[in-house]
Amino acid sequence: MQNISEYLALLKLRSNVTGERLVSLAAMMEQELSCPVCRGLYNAPIMLPCAHNICLNCARTLQTNGGPTTHGNHHTHGHPEYLDYGETDRLSEADSGVGFSGYAASAASSSSNSSSASAGYPSIHVDALRVVCPQCHRSIYLDETGVLSLPRNRVLEAIVSRYAGQAKNSVVKCELCEGDAKDATVYCEQCEVFYCTGCRENCHPARGPLAKHSLIPPVKGKIKARAKAQGQQPGKASTCTEHNEENLSMYCILCKLPVCYLCLNEGKHVNHDVKALGAMAKTQKAELSQTLTSLTEKARQAKDFLVHLKEKVNQVQECTVEFEASLVAKFDELIEALKRRKELLIRQASEIRKNSAQAEAFRNVVQREREFKTKMIKNHIGQCSCKLKQTTGLLEYAIEVMKEQDPASFLMVSGALINRVRNTEMSWKKEMILEHRVDAEFDLTLDSGPVLRAIERLNFKEMKVPDPPIIMPENCSAENNSVTIAWQSHPSSWVEGYVLELDDGNNGEFREVYYGRESICTVDGLHFDTTYNARIKAYNHAGEGDYSESICLQTAEVAWFQPDPRTAHPDIIFTNDNMTLTCNTYDERVTLGNVGFSKGVHYWEITIDRYDNHPDPAFGVARFNTAKDMMLGKDDKSWSMYVDNNRSWFIHNNAHADRTEGGIDVGSVVGVLLDLNKHTLRFYINDSRQGPVAFTGLKGVFFPAISLNRNTQVTFHPGLEIPTDCD
Repeated sequence: MQNISEYLALLKLRSNVTGERLVSLAAMMEQELSCPVCRGLYNAPIMLPCAHNICLNCARTLQTNGGPTTHGNHHTHGHPEYLDYGETDRLSEADSGVGFSGYAASAASSSSNSSSASAGYPSIHVDALRVVCPQCHRSIYLDETGVLSLPRNRVLEAIVSRYAGQAKNSVVKCELCEGDAKDATVYCEQCEVFYCTGCRENCHPARGPLAKHSLIPPVKGKIKARAKAQGQQPGKASTCTEHNEENLSMYCILCKLPVCYLCLNEGKHVNHDVKALGAMAKTQKAELSQTLTSLTEKARQAKDFLVHLKEKVNQVQECTVEFEASLVAKFDELIEALKRRKELLIRQASEIRKNSAQAEAFRNVVQREREFKTKMIKNHIGQCSCKLKQTTGLLEYAIEVMKEQDPASFLMVSGALINRVRNTEMSWKKEMILEHRVDAEFDLTLDSGPVLRAIERLNFKEMKVPDPPIIMPENCSAENNSVTIAWQSHPSSWVEGYVLELDDGNNGEFREVYYGRESICTVDGLHFDTTYNARIKAYNHAGEGDYSESICLQTAEVAWFQPDPRTAHPDIIFTNDNMTLTCNTYDERVTLGNVGFSKGVHYWEITIDRYDNHPDPAFGVARFNTAKDMMLGKDDKSWSMYVDNNRSWFIHNNAHADRTEGGIDVGSVVGVLLDLNKHTLRFYINDSRQGPVAFTGLKGVFFPAISLNRNTQVTFHPGLEIPTDCD
């Protein structure tokens, strides 16, 4: 409640703004108050289901043309970052007679989807009336009334009228002056007359019955006079667009629209969940005010930071003067050293001229350094100013929306506005970097030590190694047993390359995994269910800089793999996204999975899709270089269980063991449990253990493997939970 009270006080304060202030506010909200189609101020704005606004006439143009248009040299640009609308929103649109699709290019294909009609939603015809949002390119399908079925955004219309219209002509003349009318200073709400100071004293004295009249500033009076001329009554409740005689009294939670009594009883909103209009508006205003408080603080911080940035320009100039003075002092010191060397008196004049030429070169270097720092700071000022201007405009627009007294009109825009404010706040840190990109101090020094010892080696060089690179967590990821790390160089550093290091997954020592100029790297072949720490450092000719902050990435807890066509025998046939396998020969052929395991416990199953009781398919694991043209387990690089319709055997290096009763048939499920913590391999058939532990002492890297021929077809199911009877 404290935030609401603060904003109400702020709104009351803003009610007395001057005409000059109106111009300033309108300028800050220019982007919020401009139509994306015609680029002018909104005229009779309507609100699209995607929460964007356009002028009514522009909407008619888009409806006629069936897509976004350009006016003059201005072009509309879409923003792909839109919200995905779920089933509830889709049902709401069906109730209101307005359909909502994806991009305009895909509207035809999406409208022909028969599953939508069968699910109870209205089918959308390609030739139906539609409007394509010029900002997000969403297709909005309309009923026979066209764009008139879209709601009028009266809050936005009132704000445009209040600021933009008044800013153009904020001076009001007295209505009682004879001849040249003077500027009005007050407006009487009861008399409905504008008075200058003289006429007010003569014709409207502050005594008697007139003392009770309410006098307000002329700008505010002009708004009231215009509202009355247009037939708008302050405080009058909004009426339903479908039932003109009924006031809007409730808010439909499902459709997110204000509705009247008849809509709830016999209209499109029967049996929908509703809330009281005033209560809903109060809740939305409270939520918006809380979000605005946080965003206002961020805008204030940005404004202060811009002040510091502008001061930074002056600091660069001061540091330039100081640095040049230090260079002059060092040159003077060198000249004195030369004078003390008697044996060089004859060549003194030529040495002085030589050093004068060097001094000129040094000044050029200093000039370039100053220009670079100044350019970096000015660019930063421009970026921050642009973002601050956008945020300030949004803040001003949101505060003006908060002034709306009509709950129905306010709720038409409050939801979308809250989302915009939240999105602006969430993207603040990414788009508004409140850190100095360059230091005012110069990163150059004169290496005077060697000069004093050997004047011929006098040189001017850069002495600063790169600052630590910045890891970008939003672009880093871990998938299966690989991790991807992305980074960027520090804005004020010159970098020749990077060194990426990774630890061993047990918080051990770091090891170098990449060396080069790229700023993204994927590291494969890591352990599953392991947390790795990564760090990066940059280097240039001056040396290697410090390490960046570490980032932790965890590989997948359960391994997911696919049979790999690249390592399979050519006779193996792959279908179903490489998960279903068969063979085109009667000979046994081997294929491996595309992921190798060296750590952890892994379980996968194979379903028997086709089997004629004659072949002996083999299931198990193998080294990467196992033979692919014989049964799995016949060489020393594979371990398997081969099985027929009655019994099974374990085989490794062509040695058979542990014959076990129980075979397979169509529909049977074979499970493989590889426990690399205990270094064992076990098999299951139809969720029951098949024999004892098949193999022990398994160490190294193992790939899921299978051998089969044309009489068998199987489907893999990787990454399953470990059986409960695993001990």
